[in-house]
Amino acid sequence: MRHYIHCLLASAAFIGAPAIAQDIAPVDAYESDSEIIVIGSGQTRQVQELKQEDIVILTPGTSPLKAIEKLPSVNFQSADAFGAYEWSQRLSIRGFNQNQIGFTLDGIPLGDHSYGNVNGLHISRAISSENIGTTRVSQGGGSLGTQATNNLGGTIEFLSSDPVGAFGVKLNGTAGSDNSYRGFARIDAGSEGGARGYLSYGYLTTDKWKGDGAQRQHAVNAKAIVPVGNFNLTGFFSFSDRREQDYQDLSLDMIRRLGLENDNIADDYALALRIADVAANRGDSGATPLNPAAGTVYPAPYGTVDDVYFDAAGLRQDYLGSIGIDGRIAEGVTVSVKVYHHDNHGQGLWFTPYVPSPTGVPISIRTTEYDMKRTGVFGGVTAEMGVNTLAVGAWYENNDFQQARRFYGLTSRTDPGRSALQFQKDPFATQWDFDYNTKTLQYHVEDKIALGRATLALGWKGFQVKNAADPLTAGSLASGKIESKDWFQPHAGMTFKIDEHGEVFASFTQLTRAFTSSATTGPFATTQAGFAAISGSLKPEESDTYELGLRMKSGAFSGTAGVYYVNFRNRLLAFTTGAGIVGNPAILQNVGAVRSYGFETAGEFRLGGGFSIFGSYSYNDSTYRDDVFNALGVVVAATSGKNVVDSPKHLAKAELAYDDGTIFGRLGINYMSKRYFNYLNDRSVPGRGIADASLGYRFLQGALTGLEVQLNATNLFDKAYVATIGSNGFGNSGDNQTLLAGAPQQVFLTVRKGF
Repeated sequence: MRHYIHCLLASAAFIGAPAIAQDIAPVDAYESDSEIIVIGSGQTRQVQELKQEDIVILTPGTSPLKAIEKLPSVNFQSADAFGAYEWSQRLSIRGFNQNQIGFTLDGIPLGDHSYGNVNGLHISRAISSENIGTTRVSQGGGSLGTQATNNLGGTIEFLSSDPVGAFGVKLNGTAGSDNSYRGFARIDAGSEGGARGYLSYGYLTTDKWKGDGAQRQHAVNAKAIVPVGNFNLTGFFSFSDRREQDYQDLSLDMIRRLGLENDNIADDYALALRIADVAANRGDSGATPLNPAAGTVYPAPYGTVDDVYFDAAGLRQDYLGSIGIDGRIAEGVTVSVKVYHHDNHGQGLWFTPYVPSPTGVPISIRTTEYDMKRTGVFGGVTAEMGVNTLAVGAWYENNDFQQARRFYGLTSRTDPGRSALQFQKDPFATQWDFDYNTKTLQYHVEDKIALGRATLALGWKGFQVKNAADPLTAGSLASGKIESKDWFQPHAGMTFKIDEHGEVFASFTQLTRAFTSSATTGPFATTQAGFAAISGSLKPEESDTYELGLRMKSGAFSGTAGVYYVNFRNRLLAFTTGAGIVGNPAILQNVGAVRSYGFETAGEFRLGGGFSIFGSYSYNDSTYRDDVFNALGVVVAATSGKNVVDSPKHLAKAELAYDDGTIFGRLGINYMSKRYFNYLNDRSVPGRGIADASLGYRFLQGALTGLEVQLNATNLFDKAYVATIGSNGFGNSGDNQTLLAGAPQQVFLTVRKGF
């Protein structure tokens, strides 16, 4: 049966593969709202948009970040088929990693998408994918009004879909590989032009594709729009409870010895205890030996204490809400204001053999715990005055964030007494516990000037970010205060319309990245002595981005091509030693500059008869410009001229799509070249090409009208490959336990129905 489904989906190459599910209207006509991507006509920088239909064609529950991986210069990786497993999610654009990219949902800042929840939350927890209306990607500096202080390398803006303005119910159910089940229901109510809203619930559960464990999520979304005169009052609410057991981080040596399918051994407690006992007896874990009879030889095929752990997991509960108002206050003048609040509670769990339990068990649970309360407000005024369109806006946020490292004891050698999917209580030790506070104030000013065929965009933004760390239990980490401030970050751009088919765009953007407040990233993630050494001299990262490009749209073809140059200064690098599970403090320092230049292009051609093809290609050359020195001026890493880690030079994506209103399908190919995972470039993972496919049918007549059936296959040809690199950071040289294997071929069947 699996082979039959494999062949059926592969045949989608001959009947097409839409990147989006088209409307029932004839698809031969070239309509802007049926484009696979919208290429940002009129924008002064490289911008593309994806509509909600481009997510619908993917397996329900898939992260919207996976949907944008087809766009030029976007490198997205995850170790699961849904692209939603947060420990493994990695995104880079033009050599910048996800911590240097701005993310927002309806303008609400989502932070830097770090796994540790320093200042936001992942988009997959902020909103169900079915409720995303538009995703906008800016590969350069992003728009001035973006609520982000880290967007050196572009912005990704998600816009939720509006209520439909009529009563309706949408249902879908998905089942597939590894006992995957996904259900989603949404109820809309109200009237078009009047008060309207929706409420949705989504649930996902799936077994890990290797090892033992599960990944689950409950999600509730609600949105309401109420017209009040010339204004719209909009409310949004989201709740997410996400719990996922982790896959084992790998190294090249582990892959050679144990294979890509090596994983944690949550189903073999006795084996985990034996490995921990051997490690203690050998002195490998530094723990006091508790069972000398276990000997000093690791059970085959394992050779180190870090080859496998008993279990690990990430637990996150989030509440996100906002109320906003926008509308016209005078002819040509509009205003908007939005207030939001985000409450997060999370734990990252690792069953560590480095710290025994007080009960005599050679393993305990090590947690990193997160409690966040963010409250903010942003808004702006836009005024049209002749050829000028002036926009002024501001954003303020107060982020109270508590982070702790604790240890929890296991019950006995026969029963751990604790589950990785439950929040832990009653620790036996607290290594450190801090209250962090971040106050952010940002503003922007922009003027768009229409000069016939040309449009100029001139403006700037500025911010002040104050960071503070107050210890409840200091441990070995730093406390104190630090500030990053840059009140003038200029933006300039232009477009010139050649004719009705094409336009040229160019832009320059200068941006600064603010410091973060955390025990695991940023200037406080070091010792007190280390912080004292850097607090007076540490400079925030900065980037200058230059772009020049062309957009074209003629008949059935639309496309874009561009070149860019980026000068990245004051790169911050945190050095850590030891395995990730040990949690040693980092040492942060400025280590010089990075230069990036490249070429990117994307295009779509609608072939008629329901067929379309889409392709994108990116070339990126990102290299370090300086060596790394220690405090004595001695070179510790000769990185000058080396390639930036996790920055493939070549990205190529292609899709063949078909949709005649009844039958639809997609075949997509995603290729990237090799990636380095240390700064001296002596270790890398090879390039790979991955194919995904979908095939579906809509019932348009009879009792089944409105029913839709869709079959999806990820990693269609069952490629074995390394997906994520850098899960435990990047070392200077040599091998490192920082790789995650990509999921094998998986197949899912979805049934949708609307009422």
